[in-house]
Amino acid sequence: MANFHEHPIILASHNRGKLEEFRRLFASVDLPLVLDDYGEKEIIEETGDSYRANAQLKAQAVASRTGRWALADDSGVEVDALGGLPGIHSARFVSSDSWENNREILLRLLEVPWALRTARMRAVLCLASPDGLVFFSEGVVEGRILTWPRGQQGFGMDPIFSIDGETSFAQWPQEYKDRVSHRAMAVQGIIPVIQQVMAL
Repeated sequence: MANFHEHPIILASHNRGKLEEFRRLFASVDLPLVLDDYGEKEIIEETGDSYRANAQLKAQAVASRTGRWALADDSGVEVDALGGLPGIHSARFVSSDSWENNREILLRLLEVPWALRTARMRAVLCLASPDGLVFFSEGVVEGRILTWPRGQQGFGMDPIFSIDGETSFAQWPQEYKDRVSHRAMAVQGIIPVIQQVMAL
């Protein structure tokens, strides 16, 4: 039996904000999560050609190094009018600064009418064991890119992404976003796998 209370799952990230988000999303199953404390700037270079590949790279790197179960995510926004960009390159589209990335997307969409500003946020989770087992879950939420950033509560592309056509993810109360976001959907998909692992 995998006892995650004695040996918490390691989140393959150094981002405390991401840790807090995942702790909220896993609250219903009381899943202990801790940050990877290896101290490097990056867990591992994200050389994969898909969200799935990048999430697996990070999860397996941490699981192999620590001998513990590890959870990693890779996510991004896919803008139809930009041919699916920035996609897996969302965090580093033109910069490591999310405001500059958002500005670039908005500039490229200046002449694009509202009906064609369709986009989606996608997240893939990978749960990896130290002995090589991997499990995946994906969450997708459809929406549109707004014409200007709105809100202060989100991060990444949240200020320019909307599912209702009026408000951005960065304007929503956290508890509501936690029910409908792409990461929330991915977490709901991986919870049954974690419960099975805990019962083994």
